[in-house]
This record gives sequence, structure tokens and C-alpha cells, in this order.
Amino acid sequence: MSMSAGWYLRRLSRMGPQEVGGRVGDTVRRRRWRSAPPDAPAVGGARFTAVLPAGTADAVPPDAAKRLVAEADRLMAGHGTFFGVDRDDLADPDWFLDPKTGRRAPEGYAFDVPYRDEEAVGDIKQIWEPSRHQYLTVLAAAYAVTGDERYAERVAAHLRSWWAANPPLRGVHWTSGIELGIRLLSWVWVRRLLDGWPGAAALFEGNPVAREQVWHHQRWLAAFPSRGSSANNHVIAEAAGQFAAACAFGWFPSSERWRSDALRSLERHLRGNTFLSGLNRELASEYHGLVLELGLAALAEADAAGVPVPASVRLVLLRMTDALAAVVDGRLRPPRQGDSDDGHGLVVDGAGTDRWGSLLATGDAVFGRLGWWPEVTGTDVRTALLAALVRPGAPAVSRPASRPVHFPDAGMTVLRDAGGAGELWVRCDGGPHGFLSIAAHAHADALSVEVRHDGVDVLADPGTFCYHGQPEWRQYFRSTLGHNTLQLDGGDQSDSGGPFLWTRHAQTRVLVADTSDPGVLRWCAEHDGYRPSVHRRRVELVTGRREPVTGRREVRLVDEVSGPRRAVRLAFHLGPAVTAELEGERAVLTWSRDGEDRSAVLDLPGQLSWRAHRGETGPPLGWYSAGFGRKEPATTLVGTGFADDAAVSGGFVTVLGFDD
Repeated sequence: MSMSAGWYLRRLSRMGPQEVGGRVGDTVRRRRWRSAPPDAPAVGGARFTAVLPAGTADAVPPDAAKRLVAEADRLMAGHGTFFGVDRDDLADPDWFLDPKTGRRAPEGYAFDVPYRDEEAVGDIKQIWEPSRHQYLTVLAAAYAVTGDERYAERVAAHLRSWWAANPPLRGVHWTSGIELGIRLLSWVWVRRLLDGWPGAAALFEGNPVAREQVWHHQRWLAAFPSRGSSANNHVIAEAAGQFAAACAFGWFPSSERWRSDALRSLERHLRGNTFLSGLNRELASEYHGLVLELGLAALAEADAAGVPVPASVRLVLLRMTDALAAVVDGRLRPPRQGDSDDGHGLVVDGAGTDRWGSLLATGDAVFGRLGWWPEVTGTDVRTALLAALVRPGAPAVSRPASRPVHFPDAGMTVLRDAGGAGELWVRCDGGPHGFLSIAAHAHADALSVEVRHDGVDVLADPGTFCYHGQPEWRQYFRSTLGHNTLQLDGGDQSDSGGPFLWTRHAQTRVLVADTSDPGVLRWCAEHDGYRPSVHRRRVELVTGRREPVTGRREVRLVDEVSGPRRAVRLAFHLGPAVTAELEGERAVLTWSRDGEDRSAVLDLPGQLSWRAHRGETGPPLGWYSAGFGRKEPATTLVGTGFADDAAVSGGFVTVLGFDD
């Protein structure tokens, strides 16, 4: 997707003077580097000392090691999966090929590459992802666990291939700071995990090509940091990668300065990207996970190198970990909120490892778990590796005595009831539209809800699916109609100015978040995205304790619209496992969980005319994306009518009842 002149004007309007000045300086520097690229300094006597303590690999649980080796063997056979696309060319990858479209990215001066234009480049995410070299950290971890030199030799061959194909400032892999930062972090861990291999020193510190690559990556990150309205998760990745490299590969005259600057940036932006409650300000759960992974990896690097970090760094990571423990459901799944591109900070585990259980296990090892945390029954490799480097112990601060329900600063409320045949988990969204002036990873989802029964999506957030190249799908998955909320006059609550740009943000406020009555948990919020009209939604979770005889549990929603007559569409997106039989204003929902049949009844507002949609493409409606690049048909129930009907009858009332 190439950007129009109008997009650039809209983007410029969301910047402050300091950011504009910084970007002008970046442009001048890029032009100067084209004609006179900086030269890496000559260094001698480079050594790598940031090794794992002896016996670390022995602490990896056997089943986690088994999954790791299985994944490594699949990679050795040339097979890998990126964003739903299976590749069979990883024995000798083409670093510029998009296997989805068959296009190859051009290899000229990095800042001339139109990486947003899929026609010219291909799907940039498909090209970038293998070059984060996280599949190489998997192979290196397999070597560390097994001692099998085949894995180390493959890693060395691929790094040499990549370095030869991607000289500094040439090609698409030198265009985005987040890619450089994550790649640096991967290289640090590759070197660490290969430490027992005889060829490790010759591959890295004894290799002038490797040293040049490491220097140029850090020089690039120092010159072109994400600025102002773009200082979201990208700047965390840039700072974490640069800090890790400056600690572990501190071979250059600038290493000490890079390390201190990166640590200062990391500390500032970890605080800036995180609410005091511990939730990520982008209000996108996958980015909460990414930032937490990056922060923990940077902390491990600091402790390994003996570099003091500000107390605020550990405090933010502690709060993020406690917040994650608070919001996951009984199957350790976090909310499906905002954008998701399946980004990871450090990958050393095989397929089937629970990302969120792994983060909580690491949090337990580093900070210590609280009594209300959910149990983590799975195992992973990463926890043992990080815990071997991080100095354990939580900051001396007060932590929640019981599981938090409401996060006022983030506007997130999670109502839950553990009775019946499984946990009933309800997320209510009453928070800010997004982070910073462009709210890049926000969706127009104010007052939306998610409902899960024993971990199964019943009322689902459909997800993200794509970023670049497919504007109609990008718009659908981030639209108001693409969420479990109410739309007026066919428009979104907030105005989009591009795939990562919102020019007007709906303002939302939570009016009630009350769990004092164990029989009825209540939430209410409103937003002004359809001014002069105001949309207000009330949610009640009626628990089994309220109906001890029947055990019937209900989620009740009441939508009210004040203001002039408006056309209404009220959408309820069902999870892909749920089948719906719609008759009039009642839908019978059925699904299976662990071999058992489950059901619920959804009674819909009678003032609206209801239709079921599934897998439609003109325009998109009725889809669910389990991960980036993947989508599947799912049922969406849409009711249409007018808002003044609701005013007469007291609102649109929806009741989701579970007989378990």
C-alpha cells in the first residue's frame, strides 16, 4: 500500500514541532549517508563474556526441550511457518522473497525502498519476519540443550548468508528500526547459546563482517529512533535491542554511550508506554506481551553485564506481569484487544508452548507469584534461560492483595464467575481510543465486550488479520462494525486517516465498575464518538450465586443512544467454534469443549431486524482471525433499525444465558 499526498498531510497534522524537526533531521541524515555512509571503526581483542551460567541448559524441563528439538528439526528440514504461510525453503532462504505473492523486494539504498507498497515489494511482514532471526535463536537453543553441532552449523551458515546479502544500508532489512532492534537481540542470544560451540568466536567477535554488522545496526538505531507520535512498541524494541548489543557486544568506542542512551530511552519509554495499573497504553494485548518480553530480555542483559538499571524499570515490568496475571482467563488467554501481529521479543521455544504461561512463569521466577495468580501448568525453555541471568526479587512496593477487576486508567474491566461448567469471563472496554496522537494500533471498539465460557470465545473480538496491502480487510477488522458494539449511521466511532492513523478519537468514560454484589457484577460506560449522540452501555454478569436453584448464568447488555434519530447496526461476533441457529430475535448457540457439548441462548433486541452473516467478502463481514495473516469464517449477528426506537423502549436489551 503506497501512501498518498493526503495521507502525508494527515500524518503531519498529528505531529508536534519537535517531532517534525527530528524527522527533518532524519531526512537530511539519510541523504548524507547515501553518498558517504559511516565507516565502522577497527577494533581488536573483542571478546564475548555474557555467557549463561554453567548448568543452565540442565534446568530446561524435558517436555519443553522435546518441543524445542522438534521445532529445530523441522527448521533443519527447511520448513517453517510465518503468519499462516508455510515455507519449505528455509534450508537456504531467499532473504528478499515474499512467498505469499512471489515478489522479491528491491535491493537498492535502504531508504529508497517503498516497503509499504505491496505491488513493488510484496508483503513486507513476510519478508521481514525471517530476518528477525528468531528461528535462528530456536536452532541455537536446540544446540545449547542437545550439543548437536548440526544446529550451530546451520545458524552460522544462515548468518553468513544474511550478512553477505544485506550489507549496511542496502535493501529492505535496513528500513525499520524495530526490525534492527529485534535482530540485534536475536544475535546476542545466538552468540550466547552457541558459546560451547568451537566456531562461535570465529562467527562473531573474530569475524570483521559480523562486527561491522553489529556496529552499523547500533549506529542506525542511534541515528533514527522512533519519534513522538511513533514512539510506541517500536521504540521499546529499538532501545532493548541496542541496549542488549551494547552490553554483550561492547567492543566499540561508542558502546558505552550507546548503552547509556539506550537504557535511558528504555526506562523513559517503558514508563511512557505503560499505565500505572500495569497495562500497556496501546490497549493491544499482543503488544503488552511484546513489550514485556523485550523488557525482561533487556533486564537479563543488564544483570548479566552488571549494569545497574533504574528501579523504575523493574517496577514497570513487575506491574505489567501482575496486570497480565489479572486479565487472562482460566486458560491463560489474555483479551483480544486492538492490533496483533504475533510479534515476539525473544523466541527459544518450540511450537505448542503457551506464550502467556511462559511470561507468567518468568514473572514467577523473577518477581515471585502472588496467591491470586492463575496456575501455570505448562513448561517452557525461555524461563530457565532468563532466570539464569536476571537477579531475582520484586521491588519493595505494594502489590495487589487480590485479583484486580477494574483498571481505571486503561478503562478495562474483567468480570468473571468461576461457577457452573467453566469460568465465565467478560471483558468490557471503556478505555482511551489508543496511544499517542495517531493511536496506530487502536481499533474503533469503544464499549465492546468479549465473552468466553471456559476459555472458548462465545462473543469474540475478531482480531486483526493484516496490516499492509489489503486495505478493505484492514479497515474491516479495525472498524466499529468489526466489534461487539453499536454503530450509528454506518460510520466508525473514531475517524481513520490510514492503516496506522486515527485523526479523531472517541472519548470514553466508565461510569460504573461494581463487583460488590457477588450475585450481579455490574459495569457501565459511554462514549461521544457519534456526537451529538452519546452511546451508553450497561453490562451485568449474573452469576450462579444469584440463581442457586437453576444455576443459570447470564450476561445482560443494555445499549442506549441519546440524541437525534440515527440508523443503528448492533453486531455480535461469535467465535469460530460456535454454531448459531437464528430464529427471529433468538439465537441458539452450540459448541464443544474437551469433547463435551455446550450451549447458550442469545436473546436479541426485538426493536431490530436480525440477520446472520458468515464469511462474506463484498464487503467483509463474518470473519475471525486467530493470528496475523490468518482468517476463517465465523458467524456475526447484525441487527438493524433506528436509535429513536431504543429511546422509546428503554434501550436495546440483549441477554446471553448459559444453562450449566
